[in-house]
Amino acid sequence: MPKNKKNLPSGNESSPGAVIRTAEDLGLYVSAHRKGLRLNQLEIAGMANTGNRFIVELESGKKTVQLQKVLDVIDLLGLEVVVRPKSSGGVK
Repeated sequence: MPKNKKNLPSGNESSPGAVIRTAEDLGLYVSAHRKGLRLNQLEIAGMANTGNRFIVELESGKKTVQLQKVLDVIDLLGLEVVVRPKSSGGVK
């Protein structure tokens, strides 16, 4: 089990991505990814220099979490945010 930032993934091209449309979607994805790394919320909070409450709120889909902290945790987990135009075939 990783205990410090050096042991965390820097990314994994083979992992499936996800379309995130809500804070809840993001929280569920982050939670599943964290669990896949076999890390608990306290470990991530410690590595991200944030409180456990923030991680709980992020993973539960709280809409008012601080964006930079979210981006820091996502980066720590080896994830990234990509913004692009929506795929065609959606509602117009």
